[in-house]
Amino acid sequence: MVRFQEVKKRYGRFTALEGLTLSVAPGEALALLGPNGAGKTTAIRILTGQLAPSAGRVFLDGVDVWREPVRAKARFGYVPDRPYLYGKLTAVELLRFVAGLYRIPRREAERRIEEELARFRLTRYASALIETYSHGMRQKLTFAAALLPQPPVLIVDEPMVGLDPVAARTVRELLGSYARPGRAVLFSTHQLELAESVADRVALLHRGRLVLLGTPEEVRRAHDSRNLEEVFLRLTEDAADARAQDPDPLA
Repeated sequence: MVRFQEVKKRYGRFTALEGLTLSVAPGEALALLGPNGAGKTTAIRILTGQLAPSAGRVFLDGVDVWREPVRAKARFGYVPDRPYLYGKLTAVELLRFVAGLYRIPRREAERRIEEELARFRLTRYASALIETYSHGMRQKLTFAAALLPQPPVLIVDEPMVGLDPVAARTVRELLGSYARPGRAVLFSTHQLELAESVADRVALLHRGRLVLLGTPEEVRRAHDSRNLEEVFLRLTEDAADARAQDPDPLA
């Protein structure tokens, strides 16, 4: 459903991604982990067509993101780390706009809009301007918009930012259940307990490189650790120590 093929991204002498090869299978939820600056958001922006790779190719549901951008964009729903929405629209107007983009039949669109607003407890605010929404409410509306077309691939960058406990539980359950035959989920997170409880596999990026890939159980067993946090800290701190002893003159 998702495939990165030797993807690189450079900004002058700085390398944000170095030859990332990674795939997400149908029915799988994959968590992208890593410290700040590891390359997670860069990878997601390349995947969603916002940022061109310096080298390599990216595929969504078999479609090359950069060779067939319109077909690729029709195959995913995207929740960024910050919800940028049209403030002068109401929630219903925004969702109807999204339904129109995806050419969802009117009656079906209205049914889905009602369901998504109810799922995220936004029904009573459906006719209010989005500019009056709190950050958390905008985040929930962004999820509703991403889910409305029922995309084959759901891509989420830091899913829990700004969410209240009830919404966080809804999103946690959603990430765990959305991946099914013909669908996949890719999400980045700093919340290792979320990755451990929801993801089928985890991928750890550090300094633009993939340094770990496997199921949470495989990762814990391979590193003789009780949880992902121990593995995360060990690998990223070891890499930082090695870099301090042999610094890269181009960094």
